[in-house]
Amino acid sequence: MRGFLAQDPSQEPVILFRKLVRDKFPKPNSFTLAFVLKCCSILVAFKEGRQVHKHAIASGLVGNTFVQTSLLNFYTKCEKMELGRQVFEEITDKSVAAWSAVIGGCSRVGMVNEAMELFREMQRTGVKPDERTVVSVVSACAVSGALDLGRWLHAFIDKKAIKNDLRVSTALVNMYSKCGCIEKAREIFETIPFKDAKAWTTMIMGFAINGLSEEALNTFGRMAEAGVEPNNVTFIGVLSACAHGGLISEGKKCWSGMLDSGIEPSMEHYGSMVDLLCRTNQIAEAYEFVESMPIAPNPAIWRIILVCCKNNKMMDYVEVPAKQLLALEPLNAENYILLSRLYASCSKWGKMSDVRRQMRDRGIKAVPGCSAIEIEGHMHEFVMGKWSHPEAKDIREVILEVSERVHEFGHQPWIAAILQNVGDAEKQEALWEHSERLAIAYGLLKTKAPVVIRVVKNLRVCVDCHEVTKTISRLYDREIVVRDRVRFHKFVDGACSCRDFW
Repeated sequence: MRGFLAQDPSQEPVILFRKLVRDKFPKPNSFTLAFVLKCCSILVAFKEGRQVHKHAIASGLVGNTFVQTSLLNFYTKCEKMELGRQVFEEITDKSVAAWSAVIGGCSRVGMVNEAMELFREMQRTGVKPDERTVVSVVSACAVSGALDLGRWLHAFIDKKAIKNDLRVSTALVNMYSKCGCIEKAREIFETIPFKDAKAWTTMIMGFAINGLSEEALNTFGRMAEAGVEPNNVTFIGVLSACAHGGLISEGKKCWSGMLDSGIEPSMEHYGSMVDLLCRTNQIAEAYEFVESMPIAPNPAIWRIILVCCKNNKMMDYVEVPAKQLLALEPLNAENYILLSRLYASCSKWGKMSDVRRQMRDRGIKAVPGCSAIEIEGHMHEFVMGKWSHPEAKDIREVILEVSERVHEFGHQPWIAAILQNVGDAEKQEALWEHSERLAIAYGLLKTKAPVVIRVVKNLRVCVDCHEVTKTISRLYDREIVVRDRVRFHKFVDGACSCRDFW
């Protein structure tokens, strides 16, 4: 089993385990079960891991420390947090490894408040965290954009003299980058004495998502000078940086360099290249590039092309990607909404109605926008149109005041973003219930300048919210940072760091 897994992760160890159980000789011990569960964790083989768990119960080994920790790792790697928590509660002598496994699982699924509560409980019970634990908690802060918690953790690492090794430093670079503090990320990165490919790639990706394309390319050049071989993820970061900066010639050079280095392009690489071509309005070339791909394009690539068509009001290339997208993901609401807005932007009202009818007939509902903001170390989530927050009344008052000031400033709402069959007044009101506006309003309510309002959103920022946030930053003299699904938007004095190119 160990030989197979060391050679190449595969199902072979699981197959061997089944044979071992079937033949009933030799009897599997705790080390065997722990190793098979490790294999299931690596493969994210949930069904097989559940069977191993049942065998552990039947054989009386489920209370073994090695088996319990392996089960915990398995469930958290499969993002089955409730099952992982059950195993965790059954462990009488909780080790650092058990705390790290649960915290790591919470981190992967973005449960930052839960991860932090477990971390605090770990401290209360006197279990000293190790490097693995702090990496997991810092990573949770990166996922959720919890900068204040991340800063506290950074200070905790220094105060408790936890070994600030390469993994911890890289996690901190990632956290500060994803929280919009790119200068702090750069500062930590420069202090790392020996940088491996993951550290270099993390910094490149950080510059890319913060819109600092030139810095990303310069760092890539420094990586080559240091003699560190880039990996496939590195090239995704560089291509992404070129796409966000509209650097077409540099992106094509990077693509050629990647092929010359022997790296076989993955779907992510193809997607990044298509994104670059589309963002620089090379849609004909992008379409040719997609048709020449040796692998079938995934839905994300077809969406990139459709977004480009919508932004440039180009209908010549719409029908094929639209057909492919609905065939590949017939139940994905995002596809129908994208097509509806594309047709609306080109005044193709009949086609827009057809798409909306298909969506309605199939019972498909849009994924609501969700935004989070950190206030006093706690993440507050807001969902579009939902007023369930305990301070909803105060937030409504802030929204009303902001909307009036923005209107007086001369902003004209882009009501085409609202697809419901309601009047213009209702559409304007619906725009003010977008999740990032609720989060920003809460930030205005709970903080004062010069505190930066930082918001993380699960979807891309719409055009109207982008314009409104620029106006709010100017009217209220506040710096507002919004991390959407693709990149950062840093709003200062009526302008955005993306330069309206996103």
